Amino acid sequence: MTQKITIDPVTRVEGHGRVTIHLDEYGQVKDSFFHIVEFRGFERFIQGHPYWEAPVLVQRLCGICPVSHHLAAAKAIDQLVGIDPENLSPTATLLRRLMHFGQMFQSHALHFFYLASPDLLFGVDAPAEKRNVVAVAEANRDLAIKGITMRKFGQEIIKAVAGKKIHGILAVPGGVHKTFSQEERDYFLDGKNIESIDTMIEWSMGMIDFIKSYHEANHKFLDEFASFPSGHLGMVRSDGAMEMYHGKLRAVDFEGNCTLDDISTDEYQEYFLEAVAQWSYMKFPYLKNLGRDKGWNRVGPLARINVCDYIPTPLAEKARQDFIAFTGKKVNNSTMFSHWARLIEILHSAEIMREILLDPELFGNDLVRKGEPRYKGIGIIEAPRGTLTHHYEVDEKGMITKCNLIVSTTHNNDAMNNAVKWVANNVISRKGHVTDGMLNQVEVAIRAYDPCLSCATQALGKMPLKAELYSHKGELIDERTRN
Repeated sequence: MTQKITIDPVTRVEGHGRVTIHLDEYGQVKDSFFHIVEFRGFERFIQGHPYWEAPVLVQRLCGICPVSHHLAAAKAIDQLVGIDPENLSPTATLLRRLMHFGQMFQSHALHFFYLASPDLLFGVDAPAEKRNVVAVAEANRDLAIKGITMRKFGQEIIKAVAGKKIHGILAVPGGVHKTFSQEERDYFLDGKNIESIDTMIEWSMGMIDFIKSYHEANHKFLDEFASFPSGHLGMVRSDGAMEMYHGKLRAVDFEGNCTLDDISTDEYQEYFLEAVAQWSYMKFPYLKNLGRDKGWNRVGPLARINVCDYIPTPLAEKARQDFIAFTGKKVNNSTMFSHWARLIEILHSAEIMREILLDPELFGNDLVRKGEPRYKGIGIIEAPRGTLTHHYEVDEKGMITKCNLIVSTTHNNDAMNNAVKWVANNVISRKGHVTDGMLNQVEVAIRAYDPCLSCATQALGKMPLKAELYSHKGELIDERTRN
């Protein structure tokens, strides 16, 4: 005798997902799955388009991550015109990095303040009507204002360099198509402006103090919840520093042992494979040398903290050291520590943006470079949600013949499934019955990875929640619906 619990779809994430939890006759979890039910299409229909259209087309994967796809595609397209990242002009590199860190800043702010904070402030068992940003604003007005303003700051940076907050265009093959004016720069540096970069750094430090205090008060729950061993993947500089825009790929196991030793991003095909499952449209990337069962990795803020030797900005590095001292672990495998890591990256992004805004080469006129054309281009960056890969191949006419996208959320597919299994086994099985709060804990575990299912499956949609309980005969015996 088995029963099936369905959460369809999961809420407060971007895109469509469904969770099914199968119980046996004793009410214990028999199995669980995080289904991705959207269709994956961009890899196919982008074929036949000229390569220079790719950075514009792939932005339409999502309204949350357009900058990340724009820049990953641009790095790949640069190679098609013969320009590797290190040969881009200093001005073009600075402008792209400014746009990239503006995206990191605004996306992390969106996730923490709008999506994650209701669970942190009100608890995982809070009623559904309190699990939203409106309730956060009512309970903690200062937190809500800072969250909204910080996200706006990142969006204004993107607008200044790309023309629009969403789906703006900066990159062209081999560089960028516009410069950044000193007047625009001065607006973000103006100390009298509440939306200045110095204010953003100050507020980011305050948010790290907030999350540290929260962990001190809730340490046992946060340390144990959805904690499981896994590999971790991210980019680093040649000296081991955290790198978000261009670096080498490094992976470590759950104890910190190196499983991928700082390889060139152009070589990713030699080290990674992708598996498929009948119950999900999303693929499962893994390291070839470790195999399907042991070769998968988490990506994103927590993984990047775990794989880097240090963060190359002073305030964020101090915050990283405090994070490690608090956890007492070389590698942290606790899902809920992702939020703390995400706030450290917000601070790092703000520090990097300040450095770029003060760099005189930001206003140079050397914008586009060309080299000897090639037939393959690979662009990999660290998107807010983790390592993002764009790979294109073209024919002699410059038409795209192959496209492969390994999206951050795709890397986290195994991790999210393991997080669901942890909640199913440790919360639902132990209690012997199902409540709305228990189902929300399943979503809390998934939300910690800030998944963008639209990017991973390349579709869009709204997300009410539906949970169904089935008997072993397949009969619907209970139902919960939440809009």
